[in-house]
Amino acid sequence: MTGRRIVSISLPHFAMERWQRVKERQGNAPPDDIPIVLAREGHHGPVIHAVNRAARLGGIIVGMRVVDMRAICPDLQVEYADLNGDRAALDRLVLWARRWCPWTVRDGQDGLILDTTGSDHLLGGEAKMLVEMETQLSLLGLTADLAIAPTWGAAWALARFGGVRAIAAPDQVDALLAPLPVPALRLESDVILLLRRLGLKTVGDLMAVPRLSLTRRFVKAKLEGNPLMRLDQAQGRLAEPVASIDAAPRFWVQSRLAEPIFDPTPYLPELCDALCADLKRAGRGCRRLHLQVYRTDGDVSHVSVATSAPTRDPDHLHSLFRDKLDRLNPGFGFDLITLEAGSVEALDERQTQLDGKVDEGLHLDRLVDRLSAKFGPRSVKRLIPRESYIPERAEGWVAALTKAKEEAVLRERNRPLRLFDHPEEVRVLYAVPEGPPQQFIWRRRTHRVTRYAGPERIAPEWWTDKAGTRLRDYFQIEDQRGQRLWLYREGLHDDGRGGNPRWFVQGLFA
Repeated sequence: MTGRRIVSISLPHFAMERWQRVKERQGNAPPDDIPIVLAREGHHGPVIHAVNRAARLGGIIVGMRVVDMRAICPDLQVEYADLNGDRAALDRLVLWARRWCPWTVRDGQDGLILDTTGSDHLLGGEAKMLVEMETQLSLLGLTADLAIAPTWGAAWALARFGGVRAIAAPDQVDALLAPLPVPALRLESDVILLLRRLGLKTVGDLMAVPRLSLTRRFVKAKLEGNPLMRLDQAQGRLAEPVASIDAAPRFWVQSRLAEPIFDPTPYLPELCDALCADLKRAGRGCRRLHLQVYRTDGDVSHVSVATSAPTRDPDHLHSLFRDKLDRLNPGFGFDLITLEAGSVEALDERQTQLDGKVDEGLHLDRLVDRLSAKFGPRSVKRLIPRESYIPERAEGWVAALTKAKEEAVLRERNRPLRLFDHPEEVRVLYAVPEGPPQQFIWRRRTHRVTRYAGPERIAPEWWTDKAGTRLRDYFQIEDQRGQRLWLYREGLHDDGRGGNPRWFVQGLFA
């Protein structure tokens, strides 16, 4: 047994507690007595991913189907879990935990692993270190179960199935693991089921079984995951290193002034040049820039700018601060200026001309940045595609500086260049059954159809639309004046979802 000391931090309610903090910041946190669950998609419909205290007391079980739990609790409020957001928040917590030791990793979806070998004496011993960790996590609003042991597997088991803040010495691991249930060895569900059928309910029962016969049984069952390997990891016979991830590099520069100044503008070009040089050496670009000026009386002022695309052009970044530094209150003067890059991304060199030079003309990204800096980030917007066949849902507006995640685009059909914000209803005078109208009135003018293409049928999106929503049949038509319109018929005569079909103009082609 080595002299390593591993701390396992279990965060059993991380997803729900993070969701509740987000709601509190938004000012619409629900009362504590309402049973709330977070759901995720399962093989047979949504399943419970996380529960709050009221739902837990009401008998709601994580992993069960939502429809089954509604039978137990009809007042159950269901929200969808943000799995990617939880994973990103846990990754940030991994770096935050390096205040206690340099080696930290994420442990699954609800825990952290820290290699605190040689670090506990800085906090007065292992017991005080675990108390400090639990206290700091509670200040973040997180419930934590902690344990420390010589191995990853033993610390994981004791944190989830052992006592409060369990501490296992090297010679106590086997005795502390023996009474724990077999799920404490991080086994798959099918492996746990086979062990229980064999009558092996605790880790001690597994330790007492001859290794060769148990190995043969699992080879015969063709199950992935040997419980003996997990047992060896927990007991220290098999190595399980803590491969810590590297923290993202920080790009920042500063200027210390010999005497206080009242205007940081003359120093900003030099700071931008130095920061962009560091970004270029690292092959990175930034989407945000944070300027901090420190006054002699201890006050700190902040000015931030953003860009629509990663950049490391010092002149462009410097121009975004124009007319913004006048808002700073100099007080008795500034003696320290720092400039830090935020939202750093990879940015490769691009050759835009045959001679190897870069086109210095005005780019669209730079124009968007300058307009957003002058009129505000909410004044300049852009369209992004959405994954939907319904035309009005196939795109959405976001701030131009927002790094929006573009969804898959459905481009199988021809769409008009101009779509109306709201479809305009038309009055049909003559129509062919299952075909386009022969004549209709739109905007007080009679249109006679000379040619058409279609129909293109678009069914309702049952996961979004209300019950009773009618399907649409779209037609590309051309009237007697050569104007090309995009019409659709909402519903059919015999669909049983309303009266006669209605006709609408959705857009114009050219």
